[in-house]
Amino acid sequence: MSNEVVIKSNRSGLRLILDNETPFPELLKIIGEEFRQRESFFKNASMAISFEGKELSVEEEKKIMDVITENSSIQIVCIMDKDSDMEERMRLQAEAVRDYVLQENLAVLESMGGPADFYTGNLRSGQVLESPSSITLIGDVNPGAKIISQGNIVVLGSLRGNAFAGAAGDSSCFIFSLDMRPLQLQIGEYIAKSPDREKRGRRLLKKEKNTASSYTPQVAVIREGNICIEPMTKGCLDR
Repeated sequence: MSNEVVIKSNRSGLRLILDNETPFPELLKIIGEEFRQRESFFKNASMAISFEGKELSVEEEKKIMDVITENSSIQIVCIMDKDSDMEERMRLQAEAVRDYVLQENLAVLESMGGPADFYTGNLRSGQVLESPSSITLIGDVNPGAKIISQGNIVVLGSLRGNAFAGAAGDSSCFIFSLDMRPLQLQIGEYIAKSPDREKRGRRLLKKEKNTASSYTPQVAVIREGNICIEPMTKGCLDR
């Protein structure tokens, strides 16, 4: 393994630790060679990625992801942020899960969700995270990003992009988020867009305004032929 590029993998995805003194073009060549040698190990894995050791621009991050996909069959689904603000926000969101979800609904979420793919990181504009099972994402789905699951979707962060649960046609699935502000939701064959984004057609129905805090955990389900967003309260999924 090169000293200029260290690759580590864990449950959350890949960590690329880059030497700060090595010129970026040289790092790109090394990264390509490292992933080419590991092609048989990663195979067709879908993984999140984080960058450490060297400050990178958005364009440099994109070039690295392009080199990885050119030299391996890995699908990069999102970039994990490492800044302190992100860590603090994730800590607060984790506390929200404990306070709002854990005591009342976590068992229901797990029992209804079945096997789930677990990811950590933010989905940026243009990125798509797709799974044949349920998905749990610790991070944000930003505008222009999309998350697609044949099962349920749990976003432990802000959902401001598009989400499609029950992609195989199951309208009994649900979409949960700590901060529910999507552009578009789809559950099975039912589609709804944010009323702020779409003036015509079927809209998202919200049972309550969020007045208690900056965000309140909410769940989107099908109620009487509509996608309805409601607060995550005790027993709401039992219905």
